[in-house]
Amino acid sequence: QVQLVESGGGLVQPGGSLRLSCAASGSIFSIYVMGWYRQAPGKQRELVAAITSGGSTNYADSVKGRFTISRHNAKDTVYLQMSSLQPGDTAVYYCHAGLALTDGTGYDYWGQGTQVTVSS
Repeated sequence: QVQLVESGGGLVQPGGSLRLSCAASGSIFSIYVMGWYRQAPGKQRELVAAITSGGSTNYADSVKGRFTISRHNAKDTVYLQMSSLQPGDTAVYYCHAGLALTDGTGYDYWGQGTQVTVSS
């Protein structure tokens, strides 16, 4: 089973930057779709960014141009570089690993989350 551990969250002023990391264990990291989700108080969890095993990415419209997701398969790590942070980005950010197989089975793993607070 894949285990995910996030790090890098904290308090940052509006306009600042922060880099989140997610370290994975459990093997076959490179074949999973990796993503970052976030959940603000009173809100549903939403997809922020995702990256496939082939390096294709997609982003929520709200973060396009500000956030960049990347992965380093040799380190079993996925990153989220966040720039131009705004108070609306305040949330708990969760690392996610997903895999769908051709036989119809799926795998879905979550980290415990790391708090990002954007405030002056």
